[in-house]
Amino acid sequence: MKYFVRYGEIGTKSPKIRRKFENNLIKNIQSELDCTFDNNQGRLTLITDEEDCKVNDILSRTFGIVSYSPILETNTNKDDITSLIENTMRKIIKEDKFNPEKDTFAVRCRRVGNHNYTSQEIAAYCGGVVIKVCDATVNLSQPDFTLYVEVRDDKTYIYHEKIRGLGGLPVGSQGKVVCLISSGIDSPVAAYQMLKRGCQVILLHCDNHPYSEGSVDKVLKNADNLRRYSIGNPIKVYSIKFGKYLEKVLNEAPPRMTCVLCKSGMYQSAALLAKKEHANAIVDGSSIGQVASQTLTNLEATRYHCRMPIFSPLISLDKLEIEEIAKRINTYETSIIPDGGCKAVPKHPETHADLKLVKDIVEDINQMECLEKISESIVRLDS
Repeated sequence: MKYFVRYGEIGTKSPKIRRKFENNLIKNIQSELDCTFDNNQGRLTLITDEEDCKVNDILSRTFGIVSYSPILETNTNKDDITSLIENTMRKIIKEDKFNPEKDTFAVRCRRVGNHNYTSQEIAAYCGGVVIKVCDATVNLSQPDFTLYVEVRDDKTYIYHEKIRGLGGLPVGSQGKVVCLISSGIDSPVAAYQMLKRGCQVILLHCDNHPYSEGSVDKVLKNADNLRRYSIGNPIKVYSIKFGKYLEKVLNEAPPRMTCVLCKSGMYQSAALLAKKEHANAIVDGSSIGQVASQTLTNLEATRYHCRMPIFSPLISLDKLEIEEIAKRINTYETSIIPDGGCKAVPKHPETHADLKLVKDIVEDINQMECLEKISESIVRLDS
């Protein structure tokens, strides 16, 4: 079977960068499918003997694909085109994908090369073949069913489906990021959004034991859900014993500053792992105003001393929008399993932290010394 695989913004790149992205996309797909590719100006032609259901499953989960279509192929002879359209339409009608008694249709034709007919002539001809098969009504403006015919040089391609893909960029084309992942709803969605932008994601879970329990299993399950969208690229999952740092914060800092200092420590822990993994940025699930540590003032206070870029792809989304994505990628049900929450959260957390005060506290508690020490406890959870 053959498929047209279409990409979007990859086609806007310079020829050199486009080839690089195309090769990345091909590599990702071939990691899951036994297939070959032809390159055809703005799209790829995938050739495989794999089952249709498997091909559809993989292509529907591969970032970098805008849409794809199963195609049938013949030569440019009108008799052979007629035969292929007749057989195709009979099969489509039999499978209840088109009801000629109530559905209207249109034929969309493209032609490239030298032929003894024009694009309009072959479109009208193919429409006549469809009418001959099923006597359906033509509607060129809003058809219920569209048959696509492409005559390209010495080949003719016919298809009737344009299956929408995930879009974005091929995973692995934009380098590595370390994503802070908790047991909540937001952080897996943030990781998914970075996969969509072509980043290879490394997950870091800050284990707050004894101040929170039961979160590791949820993290591992959502990591598996994210792997479905990281085709061709492994997702590593790390854990750090962050409870030791939290204990220091609770013992040595004002209670209201706990959440600010906790998040600050998480960023620094992620930066230490990023250096080890040769990653270029840190990612989290922050959304402005959602919790105490995510006010604009606190976002500044938690990030000021981290020299690595920190991306928050959910920053402008509200909770319902985030939940919709989580449901679509199957992380929502895992994230809402009760786990007791964090027992270190103060009764009255600081929502507008003074930056100078935060700097003073960070120095007073020797934050980096503590974090560098506990970073020695970072372990792979998925190995």
